[in-house]
Amino acid sequence: MKFIHFCAIIFLLTACAPSPLEYTLNFAGDSRAELQKVLDHYKDDPEKLAAAKFLIENMPAHHSYKNQKGMAEYYKIASKFLESDLKPIEQRDTLNYYTEKQMPGLDNEFVSDIKIMTADYLIYSIDHAFNQWKNRPWTGHITFDEFCEWLLPYKTAENQTFDHWRDTLSDYYDHCITQQLYDDDEYNTTLRVVDLVRNDMIKNVPYNGMFIKPVYAPLNVSTMKRITFGRCVDYVNMVVSVYRSLGIPVVIDATPCYGRYRSGHSWNVIMTERGEQLPAEYEFTTEHGKRFFPAQRFPKVYRSTYAINRERVRYRNESAFKYPFDYCQKDITSQYTKTSDIEVITYKDINLAEKFCYISIFNGHNVEWSIVDYGEMKGGKACFKNIGRNILYIAQGFDGKKLIPISNPFILHQNGEIEYLVFDGSETRSLDIRRKYFQNRNVVEMRQRILGGKIQGADNPDFRNAEDIFVIDDAYVDDPQSVKTEKPHTYFRYLSPDGSYGSIAELKFYDADTTEILGILIANKSADTTTIRKAFDGEYLTNFETEDPDGNWVGIKTQKPQKISFVRIVPRSDDNDIRPGDTYELLYYNGKQWVSLGKQTPKTNVLHYDNVPSNTLYWVKDHTRGWDERPFLLREGDVVEWR
Repeated sequence: MKFIHFCAIIFLLTACAPSPLEYTLNFAGDSRAELQKVLDHYKDDPEKLAAAKFLIENMPAHHSYKNQKGMAEYYKIASKFLESDLKPIEQRDTLNYYTEKQMPGLDNEFVSDIKIMTADYLIYSIDHAFNQWKNRPWTGHITFDEFCEWLLPYKTAENQTFDHWRDTLSDYYDHCITQQLYDDDEYNTTLRVVDLVRNDMIKNVPYNGMFIKPVYAPLNVSTMKRITFGRCVDYVNMVVSVYRSLGIPVVIDATPCYGRYRSGHSWNVIMTERGEQLPAEYEFTTEHGKRFFPAQRFPKVYRSTYAINRERVRYRNESAFKYPFDYCQKDITSQYTKTSDIEVITYKDINLAEKFCYISIFNGHNVEWSIVDYGEMKGGKACFKNIGRNILYIAQGFDGKKLIPISNPFILHQNGEIEYLVFDGSETRSLDIRRKYFQNRNVVEMRQRILGGKIQGADNPDFRNAEDIFVIDDAYVDDPQSVKTEKPHTYFRYLSPDGSYGSIAELKFYDADTTEILGILIANKSADTTTIRKAFDGEYLTNFETEDPDGNWVGIKTQKPQKISFVRIVPRSDDNDIRPGDTYELLYYNGKQWVSLGKQTPKTNVLHYDNVPSNTLYWVKDHTRGWDERPFLLREGDVVEWR
């Protein structure tokens, strides 16, 4: 992005450089007069003058869309669609089509806020923020420095429109605060006010999380008020704008990548009267201060700030690789997880083009390793600070042309110790693989629902005197599972155990030649046609399941009596088991790169490989579908340890 290069040029950290405020005013050019008007306006108000200086001196790191007129026109059209009776996914698809055909590329160019800021708008924004800070009972506990980050900024996200979002949103949501009943305990406390506003959002703001490209993000007040779909970050930006408009101190925290997941997440954090910083797992659908992703691992957590992180500017100016770290973030990882400052042993034969190095976690989707932070080389070691524990990492460096691994992959364990995964290759083994991704608690619980289930055959639709062809006693059934029928039947079904709600993802019956046996779909009376079809639709993420916990079954009626020899029983899961018919590839890490052991298209739900190097890191890649993939280790006793 062009703006990043522009920002790096501005903040040359030299001894003779002018102060940030002077530099900003000098760079503003024709816009300097607008910024000076703000400073002159507050010359007799020291506190507001200090706030104005804070905003102006950090303004070069913030930007907006260059085509302001085009975006204004787009938001008018988008608001009409969001007000329409179309379903959210139809609104998105319609806006996608319109954006691509009529208004493409509006988000391709950016302009520094310095160049388009007006004195009137900045004064309006400062005055409104101060009014909330000084007059709202739930805001007086924050200091001036906290005010500058938690309430003052004139925008909550880059490219947000310079409109009167503070007035509009505060007027829109203030009713739910003024209607609160008085009590001697929680009246007008931060948490109480947040709950009132949040509950209003739950009732009136549709939440439909979905991918939105090429739709432009809802970053003006009209689309924020009417948001009906979007990414998590779009809803978070909306919530933070609403909270700040009401004087609720709030910031945005984010992780670039979870420790065992390909993508990241952002969320909002409020500050209470006790100085507690309470995060909410999601935008407005979860409460603040409750359990916060207890099973997730965080390599890094960054807080979005308005102030410029001068260390990142120094990195940008001095580095050769120039990874696009956000200039306006600070590292707060230790507030969320145990961290360590580490010195990583590197390869002896590396030759880097800079003193900086990078710590990365496995991604496997778009890139093999994703950078989460940078460090510096010192005494032949890669040194990093504040690194989240219980995560697999690798150190990388820039050789002048590309990023290269400069260390073995390593695990920073929960106790702070580092385990290097050093490739040996002297021994090989055979390997059977049934999954490409770790199982979380929900997946395991859903899978267990098939235990005790039965495959039955009968000669009547009521399954009187049914034959139990196969009883499921293992949640990891073969696919296809061989079965033995004593005699031909016309009716076949999966009878789910009581308490399981009938949960099953896929069900198919096969003859001795593994040819699918077709028939009329049948099920218990509480299952409608749509539900029944989900057991036979070939989609592993749709499930036959009813609202009744007991008495569920689903199956087929054949044209004539026949025997079955195989059955497909796919439990409700996350579709990360090995799927017959998909093309997979097993890779291992040889100390420098991933090496393929070949591709397979299995006929069962087990991948089998021979001559696999022992004691290394493995990765199963699905070339047919999906992106949830994690590397794993084989510990003693063939125990799979997912990383």
